[in-house]
Amino acid sequence: MPSAVVVALVLLAGLSEAAGRILPLVARRPRVSPPVVAGLLLTGTAVESAVVALWPLTAFTLAELLPDATASGAAPGWTAGQVAPMLLGAVIAFPLLGPALHLMLLTGVGAQLVGPVAAASGVGGWTAAACVTVAGVGLAAAVEAVRRLVGRIGTTGTRRRTT
Repeated sequence: MPSAVVVALVLLAGLSEAAGRILPLVARRPRVSPPVVAGLLLTGTAVESAVVALWPLTAFTLAELLPDATASGAAPGWTAGQVAPMLLGAVIAFPLLGPALHLMLLTGVGAQLVGPVAAASGVGGWTAAACVTVAGVGLAAAVEAVRRLVGRIGTTGTRRRTT
């Protein structure tokens, strides 16, 4: 069971990620009401926190599915030191530097996750790195697909009301 510090850091990392996504929206549409922004921020925090929390478990599960896996322990979880850099997730809000810095941040955090996944699943380091990468990209792609779908539905609903 994760410690309270790790849970708090995961929630703050989710908040940082959500803020990084919402700040550009608020900058482009300054008339967005504060309750709407707060709702988006709260929902985004919950989703992003869930993604951060599920990353090690998803990578471990992928590693366990491989034929050479010899699961020697429980699924790895986050430590405070591993998840703390994720608090910088709001750098995605900067239009030019954000995506590159965000990718570097996630690469560094993912590299720290490789060792625990390899140790817990019994696979080699490169295999564990592939599992961490696939898990991270898969979770990010799923969230992005849902985000675009919700955005499209929201935009379609707005257009219908104005015509």
